[in-house]
Parts: sequence; structure tokens; C-alpha cells
Amino acid sequence: MNPRPSRPFLLFLICVVLNTVLCIATDEPAWNGHTPPGSNTPKPFTPYYVAPGAKGYSSSSPFIQYKGDWQIVYSPNFNHKAVHSTCQKQATFSFSFNGTGVEWFGNCDKRHGTASVYIDKTLAGVVNTYCNTTSLRLNQRQFSTFNLPPGSHRLVVENSGDGCIDLNDIVVTRVEQPSRPALRRQLHRRSSASGWNLEVDGSTGVNAMQLAVISETHAIVIDKVEHNPLTINGHPAWASLFELNTRQVTPLEMQSNSFCAGGSFLSNGTLINVGGNPVVADHTSAADFGDKDGLQAIRIIEPCDNDGHCSIRISEFHDSVRMASPRWYNTVLRIDDGSAMIIGGSKKGGWINNDTVNNPTYEYYPPKDIHGSNGMPIKSPFLTDTLNSNLFPIAFSLPDGRVFLAANNDAMIYDWKTDTEERLPPIPNGVRVTYPMTGTGLLLPLSSGNNYTPEVLLCGGSTVDDKKPGSQISSQDPASSQCSRMVLTKEGIQAGWEVDHMPDARLMPDAVLLPTGQIIIVNGAGSGISGYGNVVNQVGVSNAANPVLTPVVYNVSADLGSRFNSQGMPSSSIPRLYHSVATLTPDASIMIAGSNPNLDRSEIEYGTEYRVEWLSPPYMRSARPEIRKHKGNVGFKETLSIEVNRLKSDSDLKLVLMDLGFVTHSVHSNSRMVYLDIHRISGNTLSFEGPPSGGVYPPGPAFMFLVEDGVPSEGVKVMVGDGNGPEVNQKAIENVLKSTQPDQYEKSKGNQGSNDDSE
Repeated sequence: MNPRPSRPFLLFLICVVLNTVLCIATDEPAWNGHTPPGSNTPKPFTPYYVAPGAKGYSSSSPFIQYKGDWQIVYSPNFNHKAVHSTCQKQATFSFSFNGTGVEWFGNCDKRHGTASVYIDKTLAGVVNTYCNTTSLRLNQRQFSTFNLPPGSHRLVVENSGDGCIDLNDIVVTRVEQPSRPALRRQLHRRSSASGWNLEVDGSTGVNAMQLAVISETHAIVIDKVEHNPLTINGHPAWASLFELNTRQVTPLEMQSNSFCAGGSFLSNGTLINVGGNPVVADHTSAADFGDKDGLQAIRIIEPCDNDGHCSIRISEFHDSVRMASPRWYNTVLRIDDGSAMIIGGSKKGGWINNDTVNNPTYEYYPPKDIHGSNGMPIKSPFLTDTLNSNLFPIAFSLPDGRVFLAANNDAMIYDWKTDTEERLPPIPNGVRVTYPMTGTGLLLPLSSGNNYTPEVLLCGGSTVDDKKPGSQISSQDPASSQCSRMVLTKEGIQAGWEVDHMPDARLMPDAVLLPTGQIIIVNGAGSGISGYGNVVNQVGVSNAANPVLTPVVYNVSADLGSRFNSQGMPSSSIPRLYHSVATLTPDASIMIAGSNPNLDRSEIEYGTEYRVEWLSPPYMRSARPEIRKHKGNVGFKETLSIEVNRLKSDSDLKLVLMDLGFVTHSVHSNSRMVYLDIHRISGNTLSFEGPPSGGVYPPGPAFMFLVEDGVPSEGVKVMVGDGNGPEVNQKAIENVLKSTQPDQYEKSKGNQGSNDDSE
């Protein structure tokens, strides 16, 4: 190493050693972090993080080799008190490692430049370590890769000479756990004799705790506050925009902790993301992240264009747009007037709900003045009676405008306009279907053929006693294979639940409606309960074990006992456990993502999963019909025409509207399928009638599919209704703002929140 420092290096040295207060970023909130109670000085944020199951190496490690003019700077501001820096062109550092991934961390400011990164002698990318700030951002993730084949690899980084580069630390993803090497190998298409394909392609960048398709080309992925590899503005991203066709991912900025939030579209296409977790002052420290309390947050995401160019932002206005009460694990449902009904939840992060933190109420966005509430929460006896396992209740808006709710072992129909409950028979055999005994549910397809009679399906869950402490629950306690189905008419309710069984028991499954009317059930565990860090016999820290890896098809119209079929279905090798999702996409394939039963990003068994799988039904390889021209809005009872491309003149045609839903924690809020009445087919022109009411299809975004002889077209996005937003009651809004304060629960309790119990 050259002992004579260059001028840029001297500037760097002066900044770090002599003037740290001025030079380390003090003008960026995410960089500074948040100051928790009892602390006087913010702790500077850095993205540097060694996940459990990974290994970190400082820049002084003997395993790192340097060539060229490198200087060592010593400062208490660095993780290991020292950093290696060079401004010399073609100066390199190299590092040999055994693992499946590697991350390079260094500093950035206006003095830094580009570098070429090689993995095993192949150019892996050109990295720009410049950042437009006069202050120094410490220990930023400059490069990462996580999908290397297990084995030995060599990282080489070469300075391009247009500025300086630094090496603070290297982190290696290790593969010592027996399950992880197998997971890393599955990077190819898996076909089956049944014609179904399963392919791994793309990364979500942040863990896919929440997922919603927002246009024909894009989906939004939302996570909690944690050390994701995708970064934005100098800190980890907690949300991303995923391009469905190219698999490209763009980080999104989010202010508050969206840990276990709910979500829904409104009648004008706006997506709201509601609730979350407090600022967590232990483990994943508030001073590390700089996030805000998310318990009362209403995050607003405006509609995305359908032209393939999607540029969105997540807007938060905590002083003027917020819930009246804190909610964690709440369900959000679009109802027949196009507004959002916000249901239940807990007043703070924790695990199994209890009466000290239960929030057994409803509120609405925009706020409503009904039942004397003037925008404030309305009490729910049902959500009081269903403790303890009643978080993320399963909810569907019904054709008559009422709402079906299932929580714990119970169900009811709620008339939100009259504030009355109709209790239904308990779910059979003691099966609980909501968190942490998580099952899934769907409203089955609606059609005029049976006068839009609603029927619900609830699958999976657990019979574990929700009053048991975690010390008496095991990750090996069996999940339930039960599926319960009920027609929600007077006669159907009297007949009770019809019980069927999946081929495999599943906790935390995801049920996805296809345009064909079939249902695909994926993801989940064969034992345990939801969450992490709470029960005995944890796997890693997962409360659940024995992942179920084979999808199953459910045929709605088949006879009882013959509805399920998993024969010949391709099996995954990626466990999809807690914090996993699945959704139908506009091309009619199923996107499967997520899994993170951990406090933070982890590489231990059942570690954090960023890879995306695509489950393709056989129709994806068939000749497919096409909707060529359509009107952007579909009015209620409106007669409209679309131009289509049919495959045969005598084929069986169906036209369906689908809400792909907002998916999180096995809850597919608003997921819906409605058969539209076709009036006439003349050549390539198809005339049809819009849905009869907002009960049958709540006004808002939809995807329209043409299905010919069981083969669907790609979906086109339309707006059902007039496209206007829901009614706004200004007095109710003013009363909510006057009667509440942002983050009021945490302030009143003097509690900075904790997920010791973690979920």
C-alpha cells in the first residue's frame, strides 16, 4: 500500500476524523435515525447488517487481498474502527468465499465513483458508489448477489478511476444449514405431466408480506421495517414496485412501519395501506431505521397507468390522514359504496390477541358518521367474543351489501348500515381459521344463474387451543386439512357447513381464484401455528414446520369428495411459510412470493425468501382468446361492447370480472369473481351487461377476462362504476382529527412498542 495519501483521500480522512459531526449525514431523516425516549443523540443509520446464518468480514480481514494504492482510515464511526479506501484507477480488492451470496459495504458521497464487480471472473455489474450528498453516508450496500450456486466463489472489485471507492465490510451468505443449499438450486422451470409449470424468476427486493396487483404490468410489494437488500435513499426499502413482465424491481419510500398492515382499493382506484406496528425500540432499533409509528397510518397509493409506465409513490400525512384508533393485524374491505371498512386488529404489536390490546371495532375510510359515531370507531360484539385467535379476520362484501366475517372458530353476517349481527353456526370440528391459527377463505364465483347467491369457502387452520401459552404449543402440532363451505341463504345457513378435506393439512395457505372458476391452494405448513419466536420446537425461530410444497386444485362445481386434485402438480423446493403470499396476475398465471418467519432478514433455516415463483396452468400454453378493444369503465347495468378475438365460432364463451385482492397473512381481501351476462355475439363484437349493483361488485378496479372453452384471455384492467371516489363526510373527518392525535396509543402509554413476542 502506498503510504502517500492522495488529495481526495485526504479530504475523506479530514471529514471522517476531524469533523465527524459535520461530515456524517445530518440532513437526512432516514440517515439520522429516530431518537427513542431516554436517548439524547440519534444513532446514525447504516444498511450494514449480518443476518443470522450469514458471516461478516471487516476490511482488515486477512482473507481480503488488496492491489494498488489503498489507504487505511481509522475512526470510531466505522463498524470495526477502520475502512480501506482508494482513489487509484484499477486498484482492486479480492475475496474468496464459500456460500450462495455476497454483499459489499462501503461509504458514499460526491467524491466516490464507479467500480466493476466480478464474480468468478465474470462481470457481475458496474456499481456507482457516488451519492449526491456533501455528507458521508457510512457503510452503504454497494453490491449484492444472493443466487449463486452453493460452493466456492471469488469476488473482485476494481476501481474505475472516476472517484474513490471504500471497503468497510463484506457479508457472505452461508449454506451450513441442510435446507438452504437445496433451496438455492431450484432456479429452473419445473413441468409436470398434468401440464402445470412452476418456475423461479425474479426477486421482490423486499420480503413479500403484502402484495397487490395495481395494473396490467405492475404489482406492489410491502414489507415491515427490516434490513432488506433493496435500498432507497441510504436505507433499506420496505416496499417495492414489481414489473410483472420484465421482473424488474424498483424500491419505494415508506415513512412508517407497515408491519402486518391491511389494504384495499377504493372506488376511484386509490390503494390504501392501513395500520402497522409501532416504532420498535429493541432488537431492530428505532435509531437504526428512522421509521415512524404505523399503528394509525393510512398510506395512500394513487392509481397506476395501464400503458406499461408505472411511477408511484406511497404518501403519508399523519397529521391530517389517519385512523381514529391504532390497529395491527386489521382487515380492510371495500364495501358496496366504494369505501373501505377497517375491521378489528390489535392496539399494538404482539402475538396472540387478548382483551388488554384487542381492538374490537370498525371504522371507515373515508370516515362515516353512522350510528352516532361521527367518524369514530364502532364497537363489535363479535370481535370481542372471538378472542383470542381473531386477528386478520376473513371478510367478504356480500351481494346484498352486508359483510361476511369469520374469526377464530366463528362466523357471522354484519349489516354495516344498521349495525346488526347475524351469527352463523360455528366452524365445524373446532377448527380456528384466523391468526395465529391461520386458514384462508374465498367468496366463490357469483353469477346471475343463481341470482348471485353468495357461498363462502374456508380452508386450513388449526385446532390448537387459543388460550394456551406458547410454552405449551409446539411447531409440530398438526394443522387442519378441513375446508368448510356454506351457502349464505336462510336455507343454506340452516343446512350448516359442508365439510371437505384437502389432500394435505395446511396452516397459512393461500387460495387463489382463476378465471376458469377453479381455485388453486398453495403455500403453508403442515404443523405449528403462525408467527415466530413463541412456541417450543421452533425451526430456526419459526412457530410452524413441515412446509407443504405441492399446490392443489379445487374444482368448485365438482361433487363433494372429488373437488381436490394434486396429482401430477409440480412441487416447489422453497418453503412458503409465515409472511408468504400468492395472487393471480393479469396474464392469468399465479405469482408466489415471500416467507420470513423471523424478526429481521435471516439466512437460517426457513430464512427470508426474496425469490418469486410462477405457477402456470396448462392454459398458458394453449392458443388463447383476446380482448382487443374495451371501454375503460364498466357501469352498473350498463350495456357495453368489446372487440374480441375468438378461436372458434361455436365455442363456449364466458366473460368475468375479477378483483385480484390485497393479499397478506393468507387473507385475500376483496378477492372476487363475477360472471357477466353476455347479450349478443356478432363476429368479433361481444355485447354484455355490467354487474347489477355495488353489492355484486363493489365499485373500483377490476380485471376482465374472456374465457373460451375453459381457456382465459389475458386480463384487461377496467373501473367498475363511475370511477369517482367514495363519499366524503368532512365533519366526520374533522371530528377524527380533533378527537385523536397521531400515534396516540403509544404516546398515552409511554410505550415504544415491542415485538418480543414478535407475531
